[in-house]
Amino acid sequence: MDERVIGRSGQRASVVGLGTWQLGADWGDVDDQQALAVLDAAVESGVTFFDTADVYGDGRSEQTIAGFLRARPEPDIFVATKMGRRVDQIPENYVLDNFRAWNDRSRRNLGVDRLDLVQLHCPPTPVYSTDEVFDALDTLVEEERIAQYGVSVETCAEALTAIARPGVASVQIILNAFRMKPLLEVLPAAREAGVGIIARVPLASGLLSGKYTKDTVFPANDHRTYNRHGESFDQGETFSGVDYDSGVEAAVEFAGLAPEGYTPAQLALRWIIQQPGVTTVIPGARSPEQARANAAAAALPELSAATLTAIRDLYDRRIKDQVENRW
Repeated sequence: MDERVIGRSGQRASVVGLGTWQLGADWGDVDDQQALAVLDAAVESGVTFFDTADVYGDGRSEQTIAGFLRARPEPDIFVATKMGRRVDQIPENYVLDNFRAWNDRSRRNLGVDRLDLVQLHCPPTPVYSTDEVFDALDTLVEEERIAQYGVSVETCAEALTAIARPGVASVQIILNAFRMKPLLEVLPAAREAGVGIIARVPLASGLLSGKYTKDTVFPANDHRTYNRHGESFDQGETFSGVDYDSGVEAAVEFAGLAPEGYTPAQLALRWIIQQPGVTTVIPGARSPEQARANAAAAALPELSAATLTAIRDLYDRRIKDQVENRW
């Protein structure tokens, strides 16, 4: 699989990575055997980039990755984790002592002395403008606790603030065919600054897979049930902030744009891969079959100009007014 450089870091990541939120929690039940099978299928398909967080299953996702890599030390896997969501979301908690404590926990969970990449996990907006926060992150690099740092953001404005920071290696942002606003300023700014872009929620929480109907019922412990209106965290993380019923209707039209040989999910991933400035896209997977199909999108032919135009038209007609004024 093709690899791209992660911004200023010089490190490389497969163009399709693996998001591992679902291996920890919040997507229904995924047992340990399933989780390890997903990781194995992803690596066998050429994936070399895993994205996790200390809060996914209270460390379960990090620990699962560590167990997998102990059993399979031969693949060279780049692991990015996140920190900051284990405490009250106030700027005062984003200080060096907390960073060290969170870092120590993630290093134990992942079984490493130094973390490849640590991202601030969608912190309060003022954090991005606080010099002391980035001084503390620089200290973690100097102490060789982390190789580099980045941010995971909710809004384009937060992304642009972070990109201006000289030490930021990467920005993780929601980018998909139902969330196109980052194309306007964020991706061009990142390219100019040499900052990597990690595209998350690429399937709009599964909407773009074309598998769901208005009658689909998700488990009670799935955020697609309990966070549709932002009850537990930012609404934009669930179905990309799109109203579910109208999103299902738009997803039917989106699926009809898939060229021969593409699934709707692969169309969604291929669209992201072709956006200039994207380093890697990190779909999740609950089964080995999903992991393989996601990875296969990297080898599909490029989408035609006509298909790209049709996807943009769908977004402008059905989705844009729902999301662009919020994120």
